[in-house]
Amino acid sequence: MARIFFNGQAMVGGPFHHSVADALIGPVTTAPGYRFFSIRDECPGLLPAPEVDTAIEGELYDVTLEHLRDVILPGEPLELELGIIELADGSPCLSMVLARGELERGVHKEITEYGGWRSYLATLGRTA
Repeated sequence: MARIFFNGQAMVGGPFHHSVADALIGPVTTAPGYRFFSIRDECPGLLPAPEVDTAIEGELYDVTLEHLRDVILPGEPLELELGIIELADGSPCLSMVLARGELERGVHKEITEYGGWRSYLATLGRTA
């Protein structure tokens, strides 16, 4: 089993939640030290940034490694990669993070100020 933090379309109410619904542990936030980006307004990208004091909202899931390999990872956009983050309680877990080199491309809108994907989507008049 692998604990993984989701902060976008796999969360409750999102279009991909059905694929992980039975693995939901509950809502959590990251520890401070993360920036957040919108990838084409389709999904978010988390970026570890120790120089900032922001935490990002999401949900924690406990999935099998097979499900991670066979279902979750193949559906992730190329702009994201699997990484390890820190949650507010200090524990580590997996998460999809902005892939190396993506920040430097300068094409992703920073949405850190919203603190989470749902808050950002609300500014677009969307819920998922």
